[in-house]
Amino acid sequence: MSNQNKISISEKIGYSLGDLAANLIFQTLMTFLAFFYTDVYKIPPATASAIIFAGGMIGAFFNPVMGVIADRTNTKWGKFRPWILWTAVPFGAMALLAFSTPDFGPNGKIIYAFTTYILLVLVYSASNLPYSALSGVITGDMAERNSLSSYRFVAVMLAQFIVQALLLPLVLILGDGDKTLGFENTIGVFAVVGVVFLLITFLTTKERITPSSEQNTSVKQDFSDLFKNRPWIAMLLITIFIFITLSLKGGMYVYYFENYLDAKALSGFLNDIGFNNFIQGLNNLLTNMGLVGFHWPEDVSTSGFSLFNAGGIIFMIIGIGFSKHFADKFGKRDVFGISLFLSALCLLAFYFYSPKSIALVFISQMIHGFFYGISTPLLWAMIADVADYSEWKNNRRATAIIFSAMIFGLKAGLSIGGALVAGILAMYGYNEQLLTQTPETIGGIKLAMSVLPTLTFCVSVTCLFFYGIDKKKEVEIERELSERRKIA
Repeated sequence: MSNQNKISISEKIGYSLGDLAANLIFQTLMTFLAFFYTDVYKIPPATASAIIFAGGMIGAFFNPVMGVIADRTNTKWGKFRPWILWTAVPFGAMALLAFSTPDFGPNGKIIYAFTTYILLVLVYSASNLPYSALSGVITGDMAERNSLSSYRFVAVMLAQFIVQALLLPLVLILGDGDKTLGFENTIGVFAVVGVVFLLITFLTTKERITPSSEQNTSVKQDFSDLFKNRPWIAMLLITIFIFITLSLKGGMYVYYFENYLDAKALSGFLNDIGFNNFIQGLNNLLTNMGLVGFHWPEDVSTSGFSLFNAGGIIFMIIGIGFSKHFADKFGKRDVFGISLFLSALCLLAFYFYSPKSIALVFISQMIHGFFYGISTPLLWAMIADVADYSEWKNNRRATAIIFSAMIFGLKAGLSIGGALVAGILAMYGYNEQLLTQTPETIGGIKLAMSVLPTLTFCVSVTCLFFYGIDKKKEVEIERELSERRKIA
């Protein structure tokens, strides 16, 4: 294998832009897909739940297939980089189609939504699985890999900030109050930006770790190695439950702000902290620049929801800043488990807040963001370590098939969590036509963004007991693989 070189800051930034591109769409799916289907495209919640689950699971089971294909791709650009190039434009196009709203009848809407969602998640797999596997072959230095993950997840948090804090205001602004038109225009902007960033990732990265010329394993051998790899199985389950959590709580936040929190108390809180004055100043600035059409929306729940997400994301980014230091000192596994457990406790606190406990809601979100931010880069870095573990144990490297666990878990978690959002709404009688939901519906919304995601996060923490790659094992694997690669 080739020498494991240090990587430049420009390559780290170029690589991270790929995740920014993917997450402009992924974060929108995770946070707003159920809302888009139920409140914008007017698909019944139970039907939306079925579409999200079935479409997402089809995409999830495509990932192992994509992993096999990517591991056996051989081009002058490497194994994984060409897939980023080939899928950039199709990914942007399918994202735009999935959030378009053609004027079909009830059955036509269902068929259109199901078809475009399936195509989007398939193209996402063909792009994001090779992209994720690329982090495992850019460098074999685990400290550099931790650094790369930190750069990557600053980009993820930036995309998350844009989507969760600014998407609804952008939808109202770019649609001039029409959410249907606003979603199409906003996703159109995201799609163009995403295509450009994916092309930059392709142009600025390099694959340095390549399998030896003697390696020639069968698909059967690859899967046999996987299911004998206990850390891989643990990470598969961890990823599924983490993305169930993120999709469930993220998808419920918008309903929580629109239906549970007291609008008058929320408005008073925004006024007391100076947010309303800030927005007024921003609107005046835009007016003076002639940009009257870009005024921040006056809707209180939209403002509160955006600020709530922004606070959490800012503190996530702060948490990411601590991640590498803690991981280098204590090992990824232990830091990941502790930070994830503490973030779960913050979610549980939401269950006990009244509709007027606005300050506590915002403070809990920021603390949750900080602890979750510490864990965020480590998830992907641990998958790269599992690829090293597989090579160390079996003397064969199959990076993409290892990373297929992550993308499968991501897709499965997104599908289950998104389906749970729409399914719980249907179970508790949610009706988007009502100005005030029933107490039963509000109780279901509250339960789904506090107790249930706390439980699924805790399941992920429990799975870490079977992961097995602690700090000592990390060092041992890195040292032995380095020696083997020098000889090769």
